[in-house]
Amino acid sequence: MKATRQMVRQQESRIDYGIILSVLILAIIGIVSVYATTHLIQGQDLRPTLMHALWYGVGALVIIFTIQLDSEQYWKIARLLYGFGILLLILVLLFHDRQLALETGAKSWFRVGNVSFQPSEVFKPAYTVFLARLVTEHNASNLHRSLRSDFILLGKIALCALPPMVLIQIQNDLGTNLVIISITAGIILISGISWKILLPIILIAVIGGGSLIILAGFYPHILVDSGLFDTYQMARIQNWLNPFGDTQGSGYQLAQSIKAVGSGQLSGKGFGFSEVSVPVRESDFIFTTIAENFGFLGASVLLFVYFVLIYQMVQTCFETKNEFYAYISTGIISMILFHIFENIGMTIGLLPITGIPLPFVSQGGSALLSNMIGVGLILSMRYHHRNYKFALTEDYF
Repeated sequence: MKATRQMVRQQESRIDYGIILSVLILAIIGIVSVYATTHLIQGQDLRPTLMHALWYGVGALVIIFTIQLDSEQYWKIARLLYGFGILLLILVLLFHDRQLALETGAKSWFRVGNVSFQPSEVFKPAYTVFLARLVTEHNASNLHRSLRSDFILLGKIALCALPPMVLIQIQNDLGTNLVIISITAGIILISGISWKILLPIILIAVIGGGSLIILAGFYPHILVDSGLFDTYQMARIQNWLNPFGDTQGSGYQLAQSIKAVGSGQLSGKGFGFSEVSVPVRESDFIFTTIAENFGFLGASVLLFVYFVLIYQMVQTCFETKNEFYAYISTGIISMILFHIFENIGMTIGLLPITGIPLPFVSQGGSALLSNMIGVGLILSMRYHHRNYKFALTEDYF
């Protein structure tokens, strides 16, 4: 009996309750925000709220399943996950929801009955696991690093990232491609590649990005005529540079978003109360509901919960001392951080508008499942924690 109790305590200590509590708080914030937005503000029935809660239930089951697999098992199925994800990205181009494609301009969703599913969302964690294996495998076979081996690793990463990015771009989903880039960049930064290579790449990216912004501001027709940007994408960039320049046209959504966030002031207007109409508020612009209802204080609480979640994920990564897991956690953390930064940034006018939801809060089952899979991957680190350093053997290949 005593041995059984000790075993139960050991199993419980392997569960990171801090991460689970943070996700639970975000779940409550998400469900309450969707209820306030769809039911109290927009006057819809309870279906969106119940569906959001149901997706959380599905996500909880996904986390339980994800935790059961350890690093060896993820290593073995990494290629399968990547290949299956690529297959889904191809299939969605052939069998996407035509109606949603007409409404959104993106060929990104399957539809079964009343339920839609976006495969590019669940591809993100699959891509992260595969990329983590690729980098770990390369480093294990190149113990004596050189600029040549680093260039080879960059080439491998590029070959890994190019197929999904091309397929996602054909879907007309720039936001998801930006997330893929953020995951890739995060893993590259800790992969051990020399700064003699990374620094010039970063400088070129900064100069290139700055040049695009200048062209978008003064010579937008060049970018549109060259095919680098679609007309609607250019309109979003120009609205970002001048948020109140076209408040009755393409800049309406951003202008209303900024008004809603600012009108919340310090403590907000109260739960479910809104005086500003914001399109697509329940998904990509859910932050406007939180800021308008609960003000700066409510928004600060949300950001603090995100900070605690990210801090605990980083801490778990350091505690497990597993190279393969380190790359996985870096990819997941980069994914979640980019979603937070981009979503809130576009809501308050700091960044251009992209179709990127707020993690764990925005309505949308596919995005929520992606985040929950990411949490499950992080939780599995502590659950299968070992006291010896991760070492590759032939069984991993």
